[in-house]
Amino acid sequence: MTRGWRLDAADPARLFDPVGRRKYLCAPEARLFLAAARQADPRTRTFALLLAYTGCRISEGLALTPASLDRSGGQIVIRTLKRRRLCYRVVPIPSALMDELTLLASGCRDDQRLWSCCRQTAWRRIKRLMKNSQIAGPQATAKGLRHRFGVLAAEHVPLALAQRWMGHAKPQTTAIYQQVVGEEERRLAQRLWDASERPDL
Repeated sequence: MTRGWRLDAADPARLFDPVGRRKYLCAPEARLFLAAARQADPRTRTFALLLAYTGCRISEGLALTPASLDRSGGQIVIRTLKRRRLCYRVVPIPSALMDELTLLASGCRDDQRLWSCCRQTAWRRIKRLMKNSQIAGPQATAKGLRHRFGVLAAEHVPLALAQRWMGHAKPQTTAIYQQVVGEEERRLAQRLWDASERPDL
């Protein structure tokens, strides 16, 4: 099999749709989304930032309770879905987000969900933020945020750590994100483009 995008329907981390449109947010889109999220009401804002900074699935985020917040460690304990047996993963988050989640959790029981909405409502809130950010296409979803997190993790942290943060059972699934062109690869390409403009070549 040649190196490149895997487009088979069984691939759980497919990054292009069947007609070749990307399914992850690019860097400018991610910045627009985060800006819109920070202007939203507290519950929408915290949930949107959670998805962006942990790469968790909507249902995984909605399952979080105050007991999921490891404040001293600055991390979130997430129950990983799509596994046959009970499995948890720990993902670090920015301190500002931990402060907001701690405030959200105040007054809640340890077993009470931080967000009481259903999956469909949470999905619609993320779609509304995407629309407010003028992001359209297959990437304008909560899954697009998860894919964006995977792309960033593949570019900046070791594969094993990216796999753990995303809750993938197999490293091959995480490795798919390494095929996205990152900043380092673009810099190398820029050197190639610059060389092609040189008159001595």
